[in-house]
Amino acid sequence: MISVAEALQRILNGVHTMPTETINLAAAHGRVLASDVVARVTQPPTDVSAMDGYAVRADDVSAVPVSLTQIGESAAGTAFHGSIGPGQTVRIFTGAPVPKGADAIVMQEDTEASGNQITVTEAAAPGKFIRPAGLDFHLGDVGIAANRVLSARDVGLAAAMNVPWLTVTRAPRISLLATGDEIVRPGEPVAANQIISSNTLALMGLIRASGGEAIDLGIASDDEDSLRAMAAGARGTDMLVTLGGASVGDHDLVRKVLGQDGLDLDFWRIAMRPGKPLLFGTIGDTPMMGMPGNPVSSLVCGIVYLRPAIRAMLGLDPHANRQTARLGRDLPANDQRQDYLRANNSTDENGELVVMPFVQQDSSMLSRLAQADCLVLRPPHADPAKIGDRVEILPLNGETTGI
Repeated sequence: MISVAEALQRILNGVHTMPTETINLAAAHGRVLASDVVARVTQPPTDVSAMDGYAVRADDVSAVPVSLTQIGESAAGTAFHGSIGPGQTVRIFTGAPVPKGADAIVMQEDTEASGNQITVTEAAAPGKFIRPAGLDFHLGDVGIAANRVLSARDVGLAAAMNVPWLTVTRAPRISLLATGDEIVRPGEPVAANQIISSNTLALMGLIRASGGEAIDLGIASDDEDSLRAMAAGARGTDMLVTLGGASVGDHDLVRKVLGQDGLDLDFWRIAMRPGKPLLFGTIGDTPMMGMPGNPVSSLVCGIVYLRPAIRAMLGLDPHANRQTARLGRDLPANDQRQDYLRANNSTDENGELVVMPFVQQDSSMLSRLAQADCLVLRPPHADPAKIGDRVEILPLNGETTGI
């Protein structure tokens, strides 16, 4: 058996960054930006008012009250095309261009109007309530740097910069093939000795949340011809992930069948729990990952290996998800396998993250994984751990792109 670190590194070495594509800005949320976004305009394009009120010369309102003559109006989408002289003012609204000659804005609350005579009751220094041209960004500024997952805020900024198209990294297309006569899809009739297949749907969610595109190839029966025919559906995709059949039993056919079809096997056993019988190799130019059939094991392997692989294929840091926290209960010494304990977390009175591993960690309990906030990593041969010890964790929440 090889270590988790070695297995992950071999997987990362076996994948490559996806090519780029150009997409409409409306489809950009959650995608990985491949090229810097450069402003095509200056914002604001000219000095504009930050308030509803009156555009004035600061010198004219240095001593108040003072009466000024209104000579026009400037509103958003229009402009006053003349120039303000001594003793004059222009009615102005938020976002409207500041007229020539004006260097300050007086809020309307600090004025009294009588026809075209405006009495100013509050002084205004030069620049008061004026947003200068380029306050937000200038033409040619890099507004969003490459190699980041685009948030809703990023999309809004790109739109404001008048950039309708973005160059992004193409989402990796990951094919999923479940195997086994004992599994059926949710909602289908369940015969004696059969169970519901949950792995495919769970991993499809993980793939999408990680930035990939999931392709469901279905369920292959425990038959060589069935497995071979259905695995062929992965041609043209960027990775094949099989679910089940990766161990050494008489019905575990993945290594045998795909080996006959050109699978170049890199490794197939890892010193970890859950998830020991995981294999990795390539079929031609296509990376192939053989997951355990156990739902908890396959999801843990998805978190530990598949998610980092997808991030690497997107040009992102594959190790970005790791954190540390304080332990909320004692743990015994660990054996030779790296352990991933399902746990809940909370915040203590000092604001520190505290994790509480579940007492029952049986790999058959998918409900425990659904209830967990994180996985607590226990290295091989780890000494007993005490309450308050710092441990490494893999968060399970926050997998989707926010705003």
